[in-house]
Amino acid sequence: VQLQASGGGLVQPGGSLRLSCAASGSIFSINAMGWYRQAPGKQRELVAAITSGGSTYYADSVKGRFTISRDNAKNTVYLQMNSLKPEDTAVYYCNADVGITIATIRDYWGQGTQVTVSS
Repeated sequence: VQLQASGGGLVQPGGSLRLSCAASGSIFSINAMGWYRQAPGKQRELVAAITSGGSTYYADSVKGRFTISRDNAKNTVYLQMNSLKPEDTAVYYCNADVGITIATIRDYWGQGTQVTVSS
């Protein structure tokens, strides 16, 4: 199973970006999917997560600005980021709990995509 993330880049404060992460490989099912980020010198933190049923979680720092969604048919999770701030600058990683068989669930990570918010 592979997670391929895309959509990062350089954006000015107040701007928007949309991250995508597609899972591929031998997938029986996908449970929760999420986005984490890690800024230089800081620990990796959970930004947003979404269950297979569509329930969502957001870190307080991004509530009202970021929206997580998923397309189950495409095994893809998205993160729409609006009103970006310099403190959102980090490497963003996608994560998924993947059922590779009916009885086996494993945790997978994408390769990370850089988001830089700067004028």
